[in-house]
Amino acid sequence: MKKTLFATAVMAVMAATVFAGGAKEKTADTAIAKAIQESKSLTKEQIIEKAKEEAAAAKASGSVFKTYGTSSRISDAAKGFTAKYGIDVEATNVKDNEVYTKLDAEISGNIDGADVALVQNGAVLKIQMLDTGYLVNYLPPDATKVVDKEDSDPLVQQYINKLFIFNTKGANAPAITNVWQLCEPKMKGTVIFKSPETEKVNENFLIMLTSKAWSDKLAAAYKNLYGKNIELGSYKNAGYKWIAEFLANCSFGSSDTKIAEEISNDEAQGKVGLFVLSKLRSKTVKRENLEVESYYAESKNTKVEPFAGFMYPLYVLIAKTTTMPYTSMLFVDYLVTSEGFKPWGKSIGAYSSNNSIGS
Repeated sequence: MKKTLFATAVMAVMAATVFAGGAKEKTADTAIAKAIQESKSLTKEQIIEKAKEEAAAAKASGSVFKTYGTSSRISDAAKGFTAKYGIDVEATNVKDNEVYTKLDAEISGNIDGADVALVQNGAVLKIQMLDTGYLVNYLPPDATKVVDKEDSDPLVQQYINKLFIFNTKGANAPAITNVWQLCEPKMKGTVIFKSPETEKVNENFLIMLTSKAWSDKLAAAYKNLYGKNIELGSYKNAGYKWIAEFLANCSFGSSDTKIAEEISNDEAQGKVGLFVLSKLRSKTVKRENLEVESYYAESKNTKVEPFAGFMYPLYVLIAKTTTMPYTSMLFVDYLVTSEGFKPWGKSIGAYSSNNSIGS
């Protein structure tokens, strides 16, 4: 699976235990549930034909197939889908902290809204969307051959990584090989991170560090760096201690793009950020001033202990209120193909759940 690409350096932040057993079935009487069941006896060509019939009917009534995505590149994927199938798509980029509120209002009020959503933050997804039956999982037949079982319900479309990246300018570049170095007093105000209060995948990452498995790794990393056992004081474990000291050294950026821009400035000597790797593709980011901590560590024949960042999944699901169920299924199918993943796959930092797609 793609998330094992950084297994020794990057943790995969997801709700694996939360999703155990799948979502509660509350969609038996919906059009999408019936269509999914019926589709099992149809060929891909028949599904395509039904989707085109839906699109023609929607166009005649003045409506259009809609998708929301917490990734801005959903619009490029939508254009590719239209070019391939001739079906118009209205794609909207919705922020992580707004998408579930928007979906909840639309679906609970039976308002014309998204048919398919590309979302993150698995914990909220389960509680607000899957347990309520508001979003429905669909695993395309072709995907069963190329997507790991653990990524199939809810269906993961891709993984995105956030890595520690530092400014290389000046004599005091913060080239760390142990995350406890980020907690040292000299790093105060030099670490930039998007606030976990607004970026829930960052919050999930921090919560994950409080688990026994990761707190034990942090305790071991502390001893490896300082040559002595960690003293916890009032902290429950090493995870809590690291979080408190890390956040105390942080300043908080408004977006990962803004963080990448700030870190890459010539004046940002000594600064390090934890942000989405794919932001290095931006024309506003001075890539030549930046180095990825894990790349630096590899050049020194070592690694960042006990992690160099984290990965999080984007899930693709169908709204139970969709009036275009076959178009929705076809769009989900498209997003997990190599063609549908191209908008993300053309640059670094995104990894398809489709194991047949090269990383």
